[in-house]
Amino acid sequence: MNLLARRAAAEATGTAFLVIAVVGSGIMASRLSPDTGLALLENSIATGAALVALIVALQPVSASFNPVVTLVEKALGILDWPTAAALILAQCLGGLAGTVVANLMFGLDAVALSSHVRSGPGLWLGEVVATVGLLLVVFGVIRSGRADRVAFAVGGYIAAAYWFTSSTSFANPAVTFARTITDTFAGIAPVSAPAFVLAQLVGGALGFLLVRLLYPSATGTASVEAEQKVIS
Repeated sequence: MNLLARRAAAEATGTAFLVIAVVGSGIMASRLSPDTGLALLENSIATGAALVALIVALQPVSASFNPVVTLVEKALGILDWPTAAALILAQCLGGLAGTVVANLMFGLDAVALSSHVRSGPGLWLGEVVATVGLLLVVFGVIRSGRADRVAFAVGGYIAAAYWFTSSTSFANPAVTFARTITDTFAGIAPVSAPAFVLAQLVGGALGFLLVRLLYPSATGTASVEAEQKVIS
């Protein structure tokens, strides 16, 4: 198997397990906890912990699990377009597969469109904020020479962002679309998904600019090669 195929497989697998963690823990939490706040706490802890484990395990191959992160990698010169496109496709397919698996594990229909409408300027702003923060954490940790800590930084940030953003921090187009096919605690109605993804892309652009502003020294050839080793 060539390197790109291995990277795509890692992205698909990692995104699938991330979505299984998000959706599965949401279902379990809603069944066991009558209080919505407690259910969200359980959901956020499970998601953050799963992210740490998945990034640690798959980072030697590829561990972005997020099209926005991959697009920023392309913008920073870390990836070329064919590689970025392949990884984004793998992330989207992996996310959808993860939702199907989570639904089936809990005895639900494999695919059930969500009825959970999430819409409004406050939620969209929440997604912009969540995505900017995620990119700052990912690339700030890597570009400051502490790549061995990125898994813990990202897992902690996402667990916290569930609570401090109005949208509960989707911050990931692949995960957003994957969550449209589960009518459970973590679901999002298909009609709501495009605006969330647009907000995430806006956050991605702002996050890219912020990373370039705060960490300009990592744009040289040697630094780019170091980032490639860490992220890929």
